[in-house]
Amino acid sequence: MIAVLRNPTYAKLFSAQIVALLGTGLLTVALGLLAFDIAGGDAGVVMGLAMTIKMVAYVAVAPVVSALTSRLPRRPLLIGADLVRAGVAVSLPFVTEAWQIYILIFLLQSASATFTPAFQAVIPSVLPDEAEYTRALSLSRLAYDLESLVSPMLAAVLLTVISYHNLFVGTVIGFLASATLVVASRLPHIEAPPSAGFFDRLTRGARIFWASRELRGLMALNLVVATTTAMVIVNTVVLVKGELGRTQSDVALLLGAYGAGSMVVALGVPALLDRMADRRVMLSGAIALPLLLLAAVPLMAWASGAPQWIGLLAVWFLLGAATSTILTPSARLLRRNSTEQTRPAVFAAQFSLSHACFLITYPLAGALGAVIGLPGIALVLVAIGVGGALTATVTWARARQLVPQN
Repeated sequence: MIAVLRNPTYAKLFSAQIVALLGTGLLTVALGLLAFDIAGGDAGVVMGLAMTIKMVAYVAVAPVVSALTSRLPRRPLLIGADLVRAGVAVSLPFVTEAWQIYILIFLLQSASATFTPAFQAVIPSVLPDEAEYTRALSLSRLAYDLESLVSPMLAAVLLTVISYHNLFVGTVIGFLASATLVVASRLPHIEAPPSAGFFDRLTRGARIFWASRELRGLMALNLVVATTTAMVIVNTVVLVKGELGRTQSDVALLLGAYGAGSMVVALGVPALLDRMADRRVMLSGAIALPLLLLAAVPLMAWASGAPQWIGLLAVWFLLGAATSTILTPSARLLRRNSTEQTRPAVFAAQFSLSHACFLITYPLAGALGAVIGLPGIALVLVAIGVGGALTATVTWARARQLVPQN
């Protein structure tokens, strides 16, 4: 897998991704502390609204920016997005009101919604060989999982010697380093798509999704991933501290089990895809996710003591593993259902549509979960996940004769 880093352009871009992710992780910790300083006991409300604004920016901004910048070179677009993110991070320590946080978060996440799909869309041109591209996808998945583990630990260490305001400095350095690495990269020349009207460019990615059975199936899998991810992200702390009465360290341990499962599968995906079609691997994960969440229901409702805790650790680990079987290969589908000219629009559509699923499942997992309890909301999410898995299975069964799987 590491051999793909011998490509100097990809090595620089992957390094840019790593430092930007670390900067984002530090920002998340610092933002929570800033919200508490401003709002005190209402910090959760501030952070909840900030995360909602983040998702809205991801869903609404990505296709608009893709349409507006479709004929621009990728390098200045990526550099500009990093500079905007650095500028927002510089401003955050001077915030004194909650509404200022909301504005800056919208600007920051709009820049991320510009950077991420454009970054993802250029990698297939940097690594045209499918085997190398698959290994790059695994490295990218590992980077996301490691960031979720390393950034909080790094922030905790730094906070022993500096104030949280200085964490924003680390964020700025991360984004500036990312921009510098992009400047140093030799991106391949990609012909601009033919000139078209704004509405045509705005809807191009969504229309390609609709026209492709394979991508329609991927959209259904996005919903499956969103159900279990929402349960893990929103309710792990509620489960561990509220229901089980365990410590904050146990919250980190259960989330760590989820991340570890994802990383183990990401490491093995390239070899797995050498032997199996990617759609079969992804459907296996889609079928497993609702079944695993269903298995968590009796653990949450009736089990107790050590067996309950060990069972939850195992289920969370397997949830992370099954999620990775879907997320890691998904960009291969985007790549083969697009051209170099349409790829930015297709990746932007995937970025927007996948996050739209979270706008459904996050509020369900949080608000409805508080009303009907964790076992109840788990069953609701299982039902949605089963629907998504069945939709993808039927859609891809009909597409089997139309689109090659590898």
